[in-house]
Amino acid sequence: MKYAVIGTGAIGGYYGAKLARSGQEVHFLLHRDYDVVKQNGLRVDSCDGGFLLPQVLAYRDTADMPQVDVVIVGLKSVNNHLLDRLLPPLLREDTLVLLIQNGIGLEYDLQQRFPQLWLAAGLAFICSAKTQPGVINHQFYGNINIGNYSCPSPRRIADLIAEMKAAGIGAAEVEYHEARWKKAVWNMPFNGMTVALNTSTDRLLACEATMKLIRGQMMEVIQAAQVLGVKNIDASFADKMIRNTLDMVPYSPSMKLDYDFHRPMEIYYLYTRPLQEAARAGTGMPQLQMLEAELHFLESQYMK
Repeated sequence: MKYAVIGTGAIGGYYGAKLARSGQEVHFLLHRDYDVVKQNGLRVDSCDGGFLLPQVLAYRDTADMPQVDVVIVGLKSVNNHLLDRLLPPLLREDTLVLLIQNGIGLEYDLQQRFPQLWLAAGLAFICSAKTQPGVINHQFYGNINIGNYSCPSPRRIADLIAEMKAAGIGAAEVEYHEARWKKAVWNMPFNGMTVALNTSTDRLLACEATMKLIRGQMMEVIQAAQVLGVKNIDASFADKMIRNTLDMVPYSPSMKLDYDFHRPMEIYYLYTRPLQEAARAGTGMPQLQMLEAELHFLESQYMK
C-alpha cells in the first residue's frame, strides 16, 4: 500500500521508516527536520538494529503529497486542529487514517469533523525519542495494537497489519475500546507522575511508595474501563504493565519531554477526557483527577 506520515517524530517516524525500509512507498511530512532529512536521510538508532533511509520522500506540505491508502498520524494531540488542513489532500474515499496518539476520545472528535473518514486507533507500546533532527532513537519494545473505529473494510485493517509484520513490526488487531483503555492504564499514571515528580519511570518503580501509588492509579483506570464495559481488563493487566516497565530502560514519556522543553502537554485527551467519560458512567478516578490538576498548574508556570 501507499502510506503518508503526518508527524515524523519518535513514533510516526519510527513506524514509517520501518515500512519504507521494507519496500513500502511512504511519504513523510516534515517540519524542522526537512532540510536535514533531504540532505542526510532519516536515521533510526534502534535496540533491534539501526538503519538509515538515505532517500526519503519528504515534503513540507501535504498539498504536495499524493493521495494514499493509509495516513499514519503521529502528531501530538494538542496539534489535532491542524488535521483539518493537513488531511484532505491525502484522502481518497477509502483512505484509512491511523491515529497513533495517546488518550481517549480522539477518534470520536475527528469523526465529527470528517464524517466519512475511515478511522483506526494505533496503540504503540514503544520507548522511542527523537534525539536530534533526522534521528530517531528506538530504545525498547515496538509493538502496536490496531483498534478499528470506523473502517468498513476488514481487509484494509488486515492488509495494514500484514505489511507492518512484514516490516518487522509486531502488530495485532484488538477491539477498539479495549485498545484505548489498556493504553491509558500505562499512560495516565506514568506520563503525569514523571512530570509531577520530575523523574523517570525506573525511579518511580524503585520506590515502594510511588510504585504503590502508580498501581493504585492503574486500578482507577481499570475500574473506570470496566464500568464503561471494556472487556479483558483487570488487575492482572496492571501487574503486567508494571513488570514490563521494570524491564524497560529508564524512560521519560512524551509528556515529560514536553514539560522539559516547555511545550503544551497532552492533558486534555490523556486526563480530562477519560475523567469526563468515567464521570458520565457514574464513576471517578480521584487520584488521577488530582494529578490532572497538578499538571495544569505546572503547565501554567511556563505557558503564559
